[in-house]
Amino acid sequence: MMKFYKYQGAGNDFLIADNRDGSIVLSTERIAALCDRRYGIGADGLMLLESADAPYDFRMTYYNSDGSGGMMCGNGGRCIVAFAADRGIGSYSFVAADGPHTAEILAADGCAKTVRLQMKDVCSYERHESLTGTDVPSDGYFLDTGTRHFVRIVDGVDSYDVVGEGRDIRYNAAELQPVGANVNFIEPAEDGILKVRTYEKGVEDETYACGTGIVASCLAAFVAGISPSEVLSDGHVRYDVQAKRDSLSVDFRPADACQGLAEEVYLTGPAVFVAEVILSDER
Repeated sequence: MMKFYKYQGAGNDFLIADNRDGSIVLSTERIAALCDRRYGIGADGLMLLESADAPYDFRMTYYNSDGSGGMMCGNGGRCIVAFAADRGIGSYSFVAADGPHTAEILAADGCAKTVRLQMKDVCSYERHESLTGTDVPSDGYFLDTGTRHFVRIVDGVDSYDVVGEGRDIRYNAAELQPVGANVNFIEPAEDGILKVRTYEKGVEDETYACGTGIVASCLAAFVAGISPSEVLSDGHVRYDVQAKRDSLSVDFRPADACQGLAEEVYLTGPAVFVAEVILSDER
């Protein structure tokens, strides 16, 4: 028997298990089967909370819904912090595929928590006026925020063909191969909010939100000269973000020493416990 807990962060949903004893071993095929929305439980990804050496409180091991791993997930990071809190872990310094992270829980209301998660510093980006091999306009920015992302500024993002154009860029852009990248489409709104929609590789579809993509989108917006929602007293700038349904925010300190990008990067948003799932040995 194996027990998973389902959490969602801004509609990005995950299966999480406590594997500090190392007893859970999952194949790529098993992960994909568990995340299948018709024949499994259904999720955008799966995470294991595992033991880590000091000074870390735990390790976050993340897998996409197709079973691929080796990357960071921002919404997943907030959810695993909420899961750790629900398991009685009281501090949140952890290591993930892209390195160390810290987090704090700003608010808690029943099954919902608001988590502020420190992401990795980002000191480089690539500006592309076009991408080779695509059939769509593909000017934009490439950044690695723990996962590889391409960001385009567009008009009419609410009705944009995120799946069609995102898939084309993800698979066909020669500059992003052989690994590919998630593809984000962004548009500044009149009220100072940055709208973001994301096609995620590994899920191979649009997801309701992508944490590392939202961070990449805000950094690309900053580089492109899109004004932040607020300049904070500590020197950080903050972008308020509207994902497909939920609101999040990203704040960071502009780092002039590294192409004008960002250090002390934080992603803040919801993390919500949804359900407990008990699997028989046959599942």
